[in-house]
Amino acid sequence: MLLEADIIKMMTEALLVTVKVAAPMLLMSMVVGLFISIVQTTTSIQEQTLTFVPKLLAVFIAVVIFSTYIIHTIVDYTRNVFLVIRQF
Repeated sequence: MLLEADIIKMMTEALLVTVKVAAPMLLMSMVVGLFISIVQTTTSIQEQTLTFVPKLLAVFIAVVIFSTYIIHTIVDYTRNVFLVIRQF
């Protein structure tokens, strides 16, 4: 039977895995958004839709670059969850 401490540990690990998996895409999107904002400010172009396509491309590129890291992180977490389930 799973104890409360085991469940809390699994939930904490799940949140950490979520952050690890989402961080590369979020950081790339943030960096590209900051760069586009600086360019918009210096050129006085205030078009809000201008940032969408570069951010979308940055997220896609981040997924391609970090896909092996993301897959390994999720597989390792899933493997650990099944090991914990098997113990009980």
